[in-house]
Amino acid sequence: MQKAKRSLKFCGRVQVVYRWSQKLCLIMSGKLRPAKEICSRLTNSQKYCAVGAGLSADTPAHIEARMLNLKHLEAFVTVADLGSFRRAAARLNTTQPNISNRIAQLEQLLGVRLMDRDAGSVRLTAKGTSLLEPARASLASIDGFIAAAKDETLFNGALRLGVSELVTHTWLQPFLLEMKARFPNIYVELTVDLSANLSHALFSRELDLVFQSGPFDRKSRQSIPLGQYPYVWVATPGQVAVEGPLGPEDLTPFPILTHARNTAPYRQLADHFHQTQQAVRLVPSSNIAACLQMVKDGLGIACLPHEMLTHLLASGRLCALDYTWCPDALQFAARFDCDPVPTYITGAAG
Repeated sequence: MQKAKRSLKFCGRVQVVYRWSQKLCLIMSGKLRPAKEICSRLTNSQKYCAVGAGLSADTPAHIEARMLNLKHLEAFVTVADLGSFRRAAARLNTTQPNISNRIAQLEQLLGVRLMDRDAGSVRLTAKGTSLLEPARASLASIDGFIAAAKDETLFNGALRLGVSELVTHTWLQPFLLEMKARFPNIYVELTVDLSANLSHALFSRELDLVFQSGPFDRKSRQSIPLGQYPYVWVATPGQVAVEGPLGPEDLTPFPILTHARNTAPYRQLADHFHQTQQAVRLVPSSNIAACLQMVKDGLGIACLPHEMLTHLLASGRLCALDYTWCPDALQFAARFDCDPVPTYITGAAG
């Protein structure tokens, strides 16, 4: 016979492939020839490649163990439980030929007969009966492994979280309490900053997750919308004496307290009053809490997110002004850029 062609390929699962009479024999795919027969025909160079791929070409049983997979065991246990290839196929959402093929492969790999088949019935052999419980235990072990991977209480370490100041004044506290209950071994390292700075920290890998407002100059791997926060104009009661709808000229006597200069709301405010040709005094602040305190002290009027003013408006400490224009509502998102993404980050973001 002609000398066989040899090649080693890595495609997800390692496959040792060689050509014999123009036919491919796949070692790791669980198809065609038994591993023992294939190993006996491998040249020394092929065996060397197999060992380099993490296989033991001199130990056929080891290769056979690598070929066995969960679908083989799942098919075996399900057929044994239901007593039918057809019912097992329906349970596993596949076809009857697939189930038959998996059982045949498993028997070939193990070198034993697991089942006797006759018209309309399936019976385990003595060997099949003795192997049923070990097969169940193997599947249960895998189920336990997967459950442990999904057990949120087992995660531990730090979540480096960045939030804009609006979040700290609205829903940060209930979020942290929920995180503590859901991921008790995760501790949060909190950074409060402007949205632009949070983006820089996210992409430089200084933060794992950010809750921030757009617009965003750079797209992250994942971005989950968190809702929008519209603006409202507010002042202390009686500070603005004009009744009814206000015009731009009615705001000029007062300092207008708002976000920092390098934010989208500040730029929109500046552009708006430039277009109205009104000389207003914009007082930017990177600290919304300080800005809000100045409004409560009567040191100016403000255009701020309604969400953080709800209790002050309800109590009457501040009143809403009837000025129709406002900056665009803040569009908030949970953003993260790591790959792969730890489950506790997706859990926190969602």
